[in-house]
Amino acid sequence: MLEGPHLVEAFLQAGSKPKVVLVTEKALEKREIADLAGKSPVVVSEGVFRSIVEAENLPGIAAEIEIPVRPLSDGTDTVFLEGVQDPSNVGAIVRNAAAFGVGQVILDQACADPWSPRALRAGMGGHFALAIREVPKLDLDGFKGSLLCTVVRGGIRLQDADLKGRLGWIFGGEGRGVSAAVEERVDVKITIPISPGMESLNVAGASAICLYEANRRK
Repeated sequence: MLEGPHLVEAFLQAGSKPKVVLVTEKALEKREIADLAGKSPVVVSEGVFRSIVEAENLPGIAAEIEIPVRPLSDGTDTVFLEGVQDPSNVGAIVRNAAAFGVGQVILDQACADPWSPRALRAGMGGHFALAIREVPKLDLDGFKGSLLCTVVRGGIRLQDADLKGRLGWIFGGEGRGVSAAVEERVDVKITIPISPGMESLNVAGASAICLYEANRRK
């Protein structure tokens, strides 16, 4: 379920069609909402609408969709997520990946649902700009390119890392980071320099910095 005009618009701009569009009578009076709703929206009361969506501030429009399935590619940069349990972090990382030219995000089963309302809101439409795949376990051996992960200390400074070629960025769960098994598998461990006294960065923030730097160099 997409909640709000921004997500509905992003979905439509991706060339997809929703199964059902729900609007409130009050929202339908706004031209921008009416344009997004199309010719045959389902008009419901605010009470019914509130029972369907999770957002506290009623966005006035929502859409039920089929989850898009885009094919994975062997030629694009990839983000792998291992045990990222906060849906807002998952959504923010999807948004970062889309913003900085990453073609796909692959999540293991310990991650939060990337299609949950919170993840979709945090993604701000990024979900419709790349391929997203949930898998029981990350298949890193099948990745054709350089695998990188972030570590709190002891890695190569981001500004000194070789970011050429196809990259597979692995970001781990909040607090613990990537597992020991994954850390042993990577080609490059990267540490983002931060000010003394701060232990680490939020995983979504770390992903933004890394993906921006890689995209900047390309």
